[in-house]
Amino acid sequence: VAYLVIFHILFVLFVWTYWKSIFTLPVQPGKKFHMSCADQERYESEERPEVQRQILAELARRLPVYTRTGSGGIRFCDRCQLIKPDRCHHCSVCAICVLKMDHHCPWVNNCIGFSNYKFFLLFLAYSLLYCLYIAATVFKYFIKYWTGELTNGRSKFHVLFLLFVAVMFFVSLMFLFGYHCWLVSRNRSTLEAFSAPVFQNGPDKNGFNLGFVKNLQQVFGEEKKLWLLPIASSLGDGHFFPMRALCEAQNPLLANEEQWENDRMDEEPHGKVTLKEMCLDLQQ
Repeated sequence: VAYLVIFHILFVLFVWTYWKSIFTLPVQPGKKFHMSCADQERYESEERPEVQRQILAELARRLPVYTRTGSGGIRFCDRCQLIKPDRCHHCSVCAICVLKMDHHCPWVNNCIGFSNYKFFLLFLAYSLLYCLYIAATVFKYFIKYWTGELTNGRSKFHVLFLLFVAVMFFVSLMFLFGYHCWLVSRNRSTLEAFSAPVFQNGPDKNGFNLGFVKNLQQVFGEEKKLWLLPIASSLGDGHFFPMRALCEAQNPLLANEEQWENDRMDEEPHGKVTLKEMCLDLQQ
C-alpha cells in the first residue's frame, strides 16, 4: 500500500508539472516596449543606420533596458517591432518575443521562459524521481529473473522493458536536470550560458548572478512552501531583473525608471518590486 501511495503521489506531481509546462503560455513584452505607429514609421522611413540606432536609443531611454547587442546597440526585434526587455529573445518557432526565454522545448511543445521555467524545472525533477522510483521497485524482480526465480515469460519481458526504459530516462534526465540546476544557481538561462549578456560595460556572464539563495528566489519565489508545487511564484514580472553590479550611481538609465514606473501605475496592480528597490536590497 505504501508503494502505491508514493507511486501515485509522484505520478500526480509528474502529470501536473507536465501539464503546466505545456499549457502555460509564454509571456510577451508589454505595450510600453512596442513601437508606436509614429515611431515605427519614422524608424522605417530612415535609411541611415546610425540615425536608426539613434532613434532606438531615444526610445530605450524611457524603458528599463540595460543589456545591449554585441555591437553595443539597442536590442530591437524587427519582426515584433519592439525593443527587447532584458533577457527577452525572439522564438523562431513560436514567432513571438518571449520574456526571459530559456529555450524552445520539443518535449512540451512550448517555449520555456519566465512564465513556465519553474514548472519545467519541477517537471524534470518529478520525472527524475518517478523514473528512479520505478527502477528501484522493479529491480528486485529483475534480480529474481537473473537468478531464475521468475519463470513467467511475459513477466520477464515486462520487467526487463520497464527497468531498461526507467534507467534510460533516469540517466538522460539526470544530466539535463543537473545542467538546469547549475543554471539556476548562477541565475542564467540556456541562451545566456552559450552567449553572455552584453551590458554597457561589455559582456558579463555573471551580470544577473545575485548569490545562490537570491538566484533560487528569482525562479521559485520567497515563499518556500510553494517551491515544490507548480504554482506561479517567480519574482517580478519578467520585464526587468536585479543585476549584480549595476545600480543607480553606475547606470544613468535607472534615473529614467521612475518615469516609466509612473506610467505603469495605472496599468498594473500595486505591490510589484521595482528594479531600483531590488538593486538597493541587493546592496544591503
